[in-house]
Amino acid sequence: MIKRNETHDPSRNSWVRSANGDTPFPIQNLPFGVFQIKGDDSAPRCGVAIGREILDVSMASRALGLAGLAAQAAACMRSSTLNALAALGRPHWQALRLALSRALSQDTTLKRQQAIAKYLIPMSRVNMHLPVTIGDFTDFYTSSYHATNVGRLFRPDNPLMPNFKWIPVAYHGRSSSIVVSGTPIRRPNGQIKAPDAATPRFGPTQRLDYEVELGLIVGPGNTLGHPIQIKRAQDHVFGVVLLNDWSARDIQAWEYQPLGPFLAKNFATTISPWVVTMDALAPFHAPAWPRDAGDPQPLPYLNDPNDATHGHLDIQVNMSIRSAQMRQKKLPAQSLSLASYRTSYWTPAQLITHHTSGGCNLQTGDLIGTGTISGPQRGEEGALLEITQGGKQPVTLSSGETRTFVSDGDELILQGQCTREGAVSIGFGSATARITPASTK
Repeated sequence: MIKRNETHDPSRNSWVRSANGDTPFPIQNLPFGVFQIKGDDSAPRCGVAIGREILDVSMASRALGLAGLAAQAAACMRSSTLNALAALGRPHWQALRLALSRALSQDTTLKRQQAIAKYLIPMSRVNMHLPVTIGDFTDFYTSSYHATNVGRLFRPDNPLMPNFKWIPVAYHGRSSSIVVSGTPIRRPNGQIKAPDAATPRFGPTQRLDYEVELGLIVGPGNTLGHPIQIKRAQDHVFGVVLLNDWSARDIQAWEYQPLGPFLAKNFATTISPWVVTMDALAPFHAPAWPRDAGDPQPLPYLNDPNDATHGHLDIQVNMSIRSAQMRQKKLPAQSLSLASYRTSYWTPAQLITHHTSGGCNLQTGDLIGTGTISGPQRGEEGALLEITQGGKQPVTLSSGETRTFVSDGDELILQGQCTREGAVSIGFGSATARITPASTK
């Protein structure tokens, strides 16, 4: 497992003032992203978030005084994606992270601070891009609470399918429609068949939903035919982003048998722009979620003592909504749910290991969705389908409006945070999107 070092020291502050205090990006975080200065025609480039600033790492390389593995890693950040950096592996990531942490620490000399400060850019001056070129997207289904809540709507007597506690269930998604936070989402059209209708119709979904998830960004891949062992699985994860897997529930209900989701899922997936590295998440590891008495133990290839005791991640995810009317009335966004990823049935390492167990070769930049994150308590449901009981129990917004599913003009805001005693809280930024009307052409 990833060990803590001086970069996690809760007493370490930065000379970048906005990185100290209430910020998702303190010096203990240092997530990577791809940015472009507004109005600048030059290609996007890679940077590191520190407070309300972005450090242009490749441009600042000389001022940072990088050498060895750290210099090699920084050279990869001249690119317009993080793929080259992600492909290097943990020794390079850790070397660069350590060098950045020391350079941005308040203990750095004033002369060095002034040299580095020239390459700090306010976040307000940039547009963010997808952090990696995503070749493949796989979305898992790992929360037993989400699976049970949804299953109960359709199979009251048998809500959880028998394979769920044996195998991490997943489907292959569409990478071309993955977009970065802030990109508008157009309501999709598709075939919809009402229960009492003789034939389906084609038109806009009436049951547009979100799914609160995280996304694992694959670092070094594996060779075709050579599975990743669970003890090494975390070495293949570069970092974590927020992920909203948009879903058209009425389209899905008609199309999913027998091969699973298709148009109901492939029209859009929103992710956050900042990749929070697995090294930054070291203080927030957690045990695998306890299995109920009588549940099977993982099969040997998915079973590792270290993963069972330290392999999960305690990441809190919060979904909020702000309707057009709420914005007009200047009302703040309203929280819909708050849950922790640590309650999911399968750990990140188990997802990576199972994905490759048949010989599938993951590649750098691949995106692995954790599946909808729902907890055991009311208020921890990760989708409107659960919250409204399939549309039977509308949510009342602060504007007086009600929602069973997402309406045009609604803005959905997914945020994430890690908090633990003895560690500095870190955040993920947000994965935000506003819904626009369906195409009429």
